[in-house]
Amino acid sequence: MRNPTLMTDEDRWLAVLARDPRADAQFVFAVQTTGIFCRPSCRARHALRKNVRFYPDAHHAIQAGFRPCKRCMPDKRDPQEQKLAKVEHACRLLEQDASLTLEKLAQQVAMSPFHFHRLFKSITGMTPKAWQQAARSQRLRTALAQGDKVTDAVLAAGFPDSSSYYRKANDALGMTAKQYRKGDAAVRYAIDDCSLGRCLVAESERGICAILLGDNDAELAEELATVFPKAEHAPLDDAFAQRIHQVIASIDNRAVPLALPLDIRGTAFQQRVWQALRNIPCGETASYQQVAQAIGQPNAVRAVAGACAANTLAIVIPCHRVVRNDGALSGYRWGTERKALLLKREAKRQEG
Repeated sequence: MRNPTLMTDEDRWLAVLARDPRADAQFVFAVQTTGIFCRPSCRARHALRKNVRFYPDAHHAIQAGFRPCKRCMPDKRDPQEQKLAKVEHACRLLEQDASLTLEKLAQQVAMSPFHFHRLFKSITGMTPKAWQQAARSQRLRTALAQGDKVTDAVLAAGFPDSSSYYRKANDALGMTAKQYRKGDAAVRYAIDDCSLGRCLVAESERGICAILLGDNDAELAEELATVFPKAEHAPLDDAFAQRIHQVIASIDNRAVPLALPLDIRGTAFQQRVWQALRNIPCGETASYQQVAQAIGQPNAVRAVAGACAANTLAIVIPCHRVVRNDGALSGYRWGTERKALLLKREAKRQEG
């Protein structure tokens, strides 16, 4: 749709009342009683028409003595880019060891706590607190994998004290730190051929915890080590070999259900995304936007894409069924060629 040409002040005022973003590149409006100028799409409360003046751009409004609105940032080139930059800066702050309150964090990016919290969640799909907890949990996993004592790992990760961590253990790791370390050490894997190349299957005491695809055994082992540093290559004894073959049979033919327990590890947000992926019927696809809507967070498209990329259970959690809005293939952890092959195979099965 073409942008409207706003020739008169009356046209401009109607665009302000409609908060029409198409008018943002055509003019700014200033409020005499506050001394502030805004974009037409600004969400701030409307002033009385008699107090409003119009200017062709921010430069003219500043010359007339008005200040730019901190909410819509009419003096900035791209407001959306500015918002993304604020959230990205906040993410880096939250990933540091120091604890930050919402008020201090909002102050760092020059926003009110309310508007910052809403913006952050709309872009990342998580609250600032949840993002901070996820960062702490990742530091904790790293410390535990390196063999640090549980208490030292908890404090080094940024949790104020041990009791603070243990109250959030289920959300952070899905188990206690001792169980996590033991489970990591108990992970074993094997690599075998499948119709998509080489397939690494790993299992913990709780079930299948990784299914990775590739062409090179060494690279597959390195990929697994980023998630389970202490995982060990295991000989294919009868029982273990049977489970590996069950996984590969299910990968090669989706009509064969995988009747093995799964050990699915991820943040609460990732778990919601992965469940939504498993709800996509075989032979169908969904866009990242549709997945975000399915979990009740339509603005968390980037976070959904991140959760898809973090999936370590290929095919079983079918992140290959997520495509771009225009239906084109997007990135896939194990290569777009495999993604195309999987979708083609599933579509044929539905036609049959």
